[in-house]
Amino acid sequence: MAGHSKWANRKHRKGRQDEKRAKIFTKLARAITVAVREGGDDPEYNSALVNAIEKAKSENMPNDNIDRAIKKGTGDLGGNDFERITYEGYGPGGTAFIVNCLTDNKNRTAADIRHYFSKYDGNLGATGCVSYLFDKVGLIVIEKEGIDEEELMLEAVEAGAEDFKQEEEVFEIVTKVEDFNKVKTALKENYKLLESDLTMIPKTTVKIDDEGMYKRLTTLIDVMEDNDDVQDIYHNCQFEIDEEDN
Repeated sequence: MAGHSKWANRKHRKGRQDEKRAKIFTKLARAITVAVREGGDDPEYNSALVNAIEKAKSENMPNDNIDRAIKKGTGDLGGNDFERITYEGYGPGGTAFIVNCLTDNKNRTAADIRHYFSKYDGNLGATGCVSYLFDKVGLIVIEKEGIDEEELMLEAVEAGAEDFKQEEEVFEIVTKVEDFNKVKTALKENYKLLESDLTMIPKTTVKIDDEGMYKRLTTLIDVMEDNDDVQDIYHNCQFEIDEEDN
């Protein structure tokens, strides 16, 4: 994993997400609705729906909200038609960004994302301009406290995990995309999963230890997160500055 901690670099984003609960629910509901439209409303045959619902529950999204999102997906309730679209671009300092969106207006979303990159010294690129710098994998994060590392590692490998890494506060388990659900199902029987999702991990990272650069990059991430169309943001920044000092 090139010494890169996916979990550590997402801490700053998750802290700010806690302040934006309603906006998070909007994004989660949209993901559930699209998962239903693409794969049906039976979780047994729709792993994307299972993952979307689990993510919603991990954010304490009310069951009523989840049910409404499912009904919008089946057509029992009215709702906009959303489509998936991915943008790639460069942030300040030559950093690489991948932005996954669910939108009902591609022109609006493209204009928004282009504006964000330009405002913070980056630029929107063509499809494929940075995706080769990332690997798509499954990522499972488990809190270290009270966990036997050797036992967890053995269980993860037996279930099909590809990589296992110890970080300061957590264990990170990486899987191939096709093995993700199998490994997640095996581990959640005995462990509390702090995070479990398909994600993009950079092959190499750009070290960010300049305060001005740190602020530009984190502000860029924040304004993107504020956009309801944006579902996921992946980058290759390795933040070396303590957020508490900023």
